[in-house]
Amino acid sequence: MDIKVHKNDLPKDLDVGNKIAIDCEFMGLNFLRDKLCLVQISSGNSDAHIIQLDRKSYNSPNLKKILSDNKIKKIFHYARADMAFIKKYLKIDIENIEDTKLQSKLARSYTDKHGLKDLIKEFIGVDISKQQQNSDFGGELSQAQIKYCANDVLYLHRINDALTNILKRENRFELYEDCIKFLNTRVNLDLASFPDDIWSH
Repeated sequence: MDIKVHKNDLPKDLDVGNKIAIDCEFMGLNFLRDKLCLVQISSGNSDAHIIQLDRKSYNSPNLKKILSDNKIKKIFHYARADMAFIKKYLKIDIENIEDTKLQSKLARSYTDKHGLKDLIKEFIGVDISKQQQNSDFGGELSQAQIKYCANDVLYLHRINDALTNILKRENRFELYEDCIKFLNTRVNLDLASFPDDIWSH
């Protein structure tokens, strides 16, 4: 695995290809209170780039350029949360999205376990540790935290491909695509303080 940690931004000349996996780490799950700390990406070639953001300025033009590029497909696991923090703190919208959690919920109706750890175990055959999930990502990163961050993006390309195959086989892919079209609206509802299901009675 090729894992690199970058301060504030990605290198200007970094070639990430046309499909990247993305994950974020925060100081908590409340975007009104908690800051976006890290963004990690992978091109799918056993690489992980972990960007420690400047939480005073969020001045990361190279990262923003990649995330804003509609020609690059972005694979998330639970995009709703990451996109809300990215929009609030990096001030950008993200298009051309895949979401392995949405895929899993539509494709894997044989289980109620849709966490990334469960997907990695089923499709990759690796049992990763989530011990660092609830740790402090606002300071200097430990080697355990760096490995945890890398694991969250290293396998998403293969999981995305596997779940896409199931969705197409089970004739649920168009339903998934319709859900993806709603993602930015769902994020805007969250940012406007409408977190609940607005269709519920």
